[in-house]
Amino acid sequence: MSDSLKQRLLNDVKDAMRAKDKPRLGVLRLITAAIKQREVDDRIELEDADVTAILDKMAKQRRESITQYEQANRQDLADQEIFELNIIQTYLPEQLSEDEILTLIQDAISATDASEMKDMGKVMGILKPKLQGRADMGSVSGLIKKQLAG
Repeated sequence: MSDSLKQRLLNDVKDAMRAKDKPRLGVLRLITAAIKQREVDDRIELEDADVTAILDKMAKQRRESITQYEQANRQDLADQEIFELNIIQTYLPEQLSEDEILTLIQDAISATDASEMKDMGKVMGILKPKLQGRADMGSVSGLIKKQLAG
């Protein structure tokens, strides 16, 4: 069996320490701290899906920060967020194309017989585990609304 995502992160922390790669090490420590925090708070051992959810949230925060920093003409801060985002994304599953997402949405709508906005929760319930870390859930939500309103 392959290493868990968490184990891969911990191994990469050690590699970054050996390589004296301080910028990368800093980002990896942010990630492992977020994982540890959740494990301590919830008193559980996180599975890969939980780690992916944390990474997905961290990536979303970075994307929002990049937008804000660029609007404020703070490219130095935006560059740091971009650097962190690039490292976080190496641990996320490959992103799905819009066509793949639309196909999954259509399948979920068919599976739930969704036909109006009040059915959106059912559709999201089916999609979230499949798309976590592989698509921006905010844009997925918008695509579902379009499909259900159409």
